[in-house]
Amino acid sequence: QVQLVESGGDLVQSGGSLRLSCAASGFTFSDAVMSWHRQDAGKERELVAIIKSAGDTPHYADSVKGRFTMSRDNSKNTVYLQMNTLKPEDTAVYYCNAGGRGLLGFYNYWGQGTQVTVSS
Repeated sequence: QVQLVESGGDLVQSGGSLRLSCAASGFTFSDAVMSWHRQDAGKERELVAIIKSAGDTPHYADSVKGRFTMSRDNSKNTVYLQMNTLKPEDTAVYYCNAGGRGLLGFYNYWGQGTQVTVSS
């Protein structure tokens, strides 16, 4: 059974920091492309950061470059999103995604999301 479980969302003041975690199970984590997305009410879901494999350089949306850092730990089947200098516009539900190709074809898994609220 595939599971992506996000945690770490919270209410924080502008300028503060949070670290999100996404614990994965049920698939070969080291083979998956992992990413973080976010969606605020009334807006489309947007890609925040993506990393192909451990050791690869993550890529970020322009809106978070220099403030967010994504990492993955294949030994723990977990990805992280360190978010610094948070702004009110970072408020959203943050989702973890795993994508790749397995024995049965391509897959695309989502977590349930974790709420991040940044107050001004």
